[in-house]
Amino acid sequence: MIEIERKFLVKSEAYKADASSNQLIEQGFLNTDPDRTVRVRVEGDKGFLTIKGRSNKAGTTRFEWEREIALAEAEALLNICEEGVIEKVRYLVPFGAHVFEVDEFNGFNKGLTVAEVELQSESETFEKPAWLGAEVTGEVRYYNSQLSKQPYNTWKL
Repeated sequence: MIEIERKFLVKSEAYKADASSNQLIEQGFLNTDPDRTVRVRVEGDKGFLTIKGRSNKAGTTRFEWEREIALAEAEALLNICEEGVIEKVRYLVPFGAHVFEVDEFNGFNKGLTVAEVELQSESETFEKPAWLGAEVTGEVRYYNSQLSKQPYNTWKL
């Protein structure tokens, strides 16, 4: 139940050519407290409830508990989420020994594309595709829970 991941900006759409699949995701937050973020997600015809703990100092590791729930329950829970439901398309992109999850945001976060890679340890090395940009691991403003409150289109770049 410990998640170890690193997050990067994406600098081109070249990942789409290598994507094995893509899926529209709608997600909202029942709680955005950093100690216990509670997320509801609709991904295709499936629903999920996820609880995440506070990240470590580096932003790479945190507690994560996730369970599939009935689609109707997830859709109902989205209706009572905090303001700022997120819509994005997730691309699964195999590269080397890993699969990158590339999220292309829509709505108020349109223009932002980030990639995450899950690791077995914080020190694990991995190949980086050419379309991967700057690392933003641990930068709180890139957390989905924060993007729901401070969308990308409100940032001063």
